[in-house]
Amino acid sequence: MRKSLRRALIVVGAIGTVLAVGLTTTTVVNAVSTETEKSRIATYGQTVTVDGRSMNVVITGEGDQDVVLLPGFGTASPALDFGPLVAELAQDHRVIVVEPFGYGLSDGTDRARTTDNIVDEIHGALQALDVDSYVLMGHSIAGLYAIEYTNRYADEVKAFVGIDTSVPGQPNMDTVFPTGLLAAVKNLGLIRLVAGATGDGLDGLEYDDETREQMSLLSNRNSLTSTYLDEMTHIRTNFADAVDTAFPAGLPLLLFVVADNAGNPDWIALHERQAAEVDDGTVMPLDGEHYLHHTRSPAIADGLRRWEADRLLGAS
Repeated sequence: MRKSLRRALIVVGAIGTVLAVGLTTTTVVNAVSTETEKSRIATYGQTVTVDGRSMNVVITGEGDQDVVLLPGFGTASPALDFGPLVAELAQDHRVIVVEPFGYGLSDGTDRARTTDNIVDEIHGALQALDVDSYVLMGHSIAGLYAIEYTNRYADEVKAFVGIDTSVPGQPNMDTVFPTGLLAAVKNLGLIRLVAGATGDGLDGLEYDDETREQMSLLSNRNSLTSTYLDEMTHIRTNFADAVDTAFPAGLPLLLFVVADNAGNPDWIALHERQAAEVDDGTVMPLDGEHYLHHTRSPAIADGLRRWEADRLLGAS
């Protein structure tokens, strides 16, 4: 064997050994950390039983109008993430944050994450709370689920309010995600490693240190679980099933939308088209990024109040 080839094999073997040792270390650290972090996660809200499992909900404030908040895909802790918006809305609304299965403090589930099942479960939580008249408000993919929800429960939902919501037919939603690889990456502890290096992305936002820590702990717990990955798998088919669907024509619709979406120049037009499909649809562009409620909660709450007042939605 030539010396150069021998050296190359030695180098490759050394690199492989280092990688194996490194991955073993991250795997062990991830397993140990996951177990120890359980005791550091603080409880909040209350649980209701849906489909034999516990779903967490948080109710804040008082008012003549109930607002039900639904999260975007993969939000580790909806109740904490929506904190700035809840604080604004709860001044004159009763705000109900629903943490679907796999989110926040709710249980996971092996039930397929189809739009139909997710809608059924969210409604089950509200039934358990005896909530039957409300404004439905959601972020991101919740807008897709809300189309099915509002058509199915039109007698309960008084209006839908979107926070940069997903729209049927939006581009690039036919991706097939490598969920098996992602599960392996989590089990190897690489997600925790990357998160530790990049931070939580909440610098400068209205979250105190304790809340940020809890959001981080819940992100470590909930990201890339089997429930999370199953919903990711169904994104493609849920969007495909939603093509040519629309909100009920008689449902008032208010859509807060990022004013400048560099990745999709037609973003506002897509929402204007959706708003035009109902009798009373309004699009309110706001400067900011996709998580508008992180930075524009006062504007969202004030915009909702003015819009409600014009429609007398404050009366139950």
